Amino acid sequence: MAEDVPPQDGPAVSSAWLAEQITEASAAGIAAAIARLVRHGELAPQTRLPTVRALAPRLDVSPATVSAAWATLRKQRVVAGGGRQGTWVLGGLAVPRPARYENISRLWPNQTLNLSRAVPDPALLPSMSPAFVHALRDPDVHSYDVVSISEPLRAAAGHTWPFETDNWMCVNGGYEGLLLLMRTTVVPGEHVAIEDPATPRLLDILDNVGARAVPVATDAEGPSPSSLRDALRLDPVAFVYEPRSSSYLGASVTPARRDELASLLAGTDTLVVEDDGLGELSAFDYHGVAELLPDQSVLVRSFSKSHSPDLRLGVMGGAAEPIERVRVYRQFGSGWTSRLLQNALAWLLEDEKSRAAVTDARATYQRRREQLAGLLAERGVQSAGVDGLAIWVPVRSEHEALLVLASHGIAVAGASASWTKPAPPCIRIATGLPIPEADRVADAIALAVQAR
Repeated sequence: MAEDVPPQDGPAVSSAWLAEQITEASAAGIAAAIARLVRHGELAPQTRLPTVRALAPRLDVSPATVSAAWATLRKQRVVAGGGRQGTWVLGGLAVPRPARYENISRLWPNQTLNLSRAVPDPALLPSMSPAFVHALRDPDVHSYDVVSISEPLRAAAGHTWPFETDNWMCVNGGYEGLLLLMRTTVVPGEHVAIEDPATPRLLDILDNVGARAVPVATDAEGPSPSSLRDALRLDPVAFVYEPRSSSYLGASVTPARRDELASLLAGTDTLVVEDDGLGELSAFDYHGVAELLPDQSVLVRSFSKSHSPDLRLGVMGGAAEPIERVRVYRQFGSGWTSRLLQNALAWLLEDEKSRAAVTDARATYQRRREQLAGLLAERGVQSAGVDGLAIWVPVRSEHEALLVLASHGIAVAGASASWTKPAPPCIRIATGLPIPEADRVADAIALAVQAR
């Protein structure tokens, strides 16, 4: 039975019994009591709970207090439902998960050709050995001092940073930077404007923090000014977009489009968050809003694809207040990012051979992308994507296209997880790694495009 469908014949508990199990009649106390009963097996999956109006007088609290408890339990996936359909227990305590991003490749046969993830080719990454030898020479490598960013990395990143700033933070990858910024900026229920389509992980992050996503249409030059103007009417606390090499079209914001967007955002309280996920592998120059509004913006630049995913490093620079909020929030956990990793990246950013390796990788990724696009064009199949590690192919039915390719032992990503609303069906095919039997793959894609 699907968890969002009310159980037809599940057991029910009375409001009198449940009230006796609750010792603290606050929203938090009610939620904790229900969670404890679920954990101990006293409330089995599919058990129907009393209505809000039945339980509230038993506890001598307002219906709003019980509703708040139910909302907390729904967010933690302890219960489901609400309103006229009632509320029922799910299958035990659950951890919020990135449902769009979570990879199911562990369930695929070993021989499956996985073209669903736009990942870098390990053979094209610069050598780590000399970088770590250099990093280990840092006299502060074992220091317990909490630093937002190591001085070598701040200097190295600053050489190519597109605007002046005194506010820096190193985080464990670009998506952690986005998560921390959203976690410390958004109050649940507030609006966040995002370019549409967006990356599935960003949409998962917004769900996790309780934000209400406001889509901003995009084209080959970036977010649409008219669509952003409409979104700003909802007074979003943040606007998140990719200034170059967007994951959808590989498009980059032009100087003219940057100026239009900045004129709309200037003077608002909206924090501009720029996700530069491709980083130094991008074939396009950066022309982001933060260039013009550095005190209202934070640029998050990832080095996972260009230098190594296992460095797990991203650099943030820009407005002081949001970066300070992230710094304070991190004190609950890691506090800082490994200086050893930071200084290794700093060395790679300055080393001539490493920089040449990134340049060569950029050209290789472009050839691979264009090769697959060319093979598809020979078969009459259109594709989109002028930069990055993937191309997008319109199809008649996303679901059927995925099934056809799966029958050929090929896994690709569906585009629907990237949109906030229904959109034309499309699939995304990763091109970062060499594609074996590329002609066979192109033939299979040509078949999948026609499936309906």
